[in-house]
Amino acid sequence: MLHPESGQVQINAIILDNGFRQRVVNMTDASRSLERSTQGLGQLPALLVVDITNAFTDSSCPLGSDADSVVEVNKHLMALFHERGWPVVLTTVIYHDENTARVFRDRLPALNILTPASHWVSFDNRLPVGPEDWRIEKSHASAFHGTDLDTRLKQAGVDSVVVTGLTTSGCVRASAVDALQYNYKVVVPREAVGDRDLAAHDANLFDLNAKYADVLSIEETMSLLRSLP
Repeated sequence: MLHPESGQVQINAIILDNGFRQRVVNMTDASRSLERSTQGLGQLPALLVVDITNAFTDSSCPLGSDADSVVEVNKHLMALFHERGWPVVLTTVIYHDENTARVFRDRLPALNILTPASHWVSFDNRLPVGPEDWRIEKSHASAFHGTDLDTRLKQAGVDSVVVTGLTTSGCVRASAVDALQYNYKVVVPREAVGDRDLAAHDANLFDLNAKYADVLSIEETMSLLRSLP
């Protein structure tokens, strides 16, 4: 419902306005939605598993959350990609010195635990990581920022990316947006990503689907993948 005095649309999600006050916006109002086209995947997809490392899957870590269901879904996706011989890329955040990503780390001091010798930077041992899988170290949110990921994907002939992992509102979102900006079709399976904050998770999936990616169920994603030649 439109409120004449404010010009706002009443909605089902809580967001923050520029004054950092909570307000409600109706994200399902079709009259305010951009026209978009479902893109699906290309002929050669890659699976980009973002930061499913001990730091983000262990709820005892300041960066972590209860991510068991996310890990489980990613196990099935990785198995399918391995079966088809498609690239699987796993990212981890590691800081090798005090100066790398200094502003980001000052903003979020919990990141300082992500040092090379730390247990936290290792991939969750429940993932079926194979010797053929690509391992990408990064220092910021996006898997593309400051890495050779785009070069490697293009050299391999990849034309689309399934983005999964942790967290939806942070590194998953940044990686999905950058994948589009590097000219890849992007699919985000909603059950394969997670966040410490459910509201942030839902809001970011809504926005990703509106502009940058096809946000699908895991069943839809698996069906789409199995349909590829």
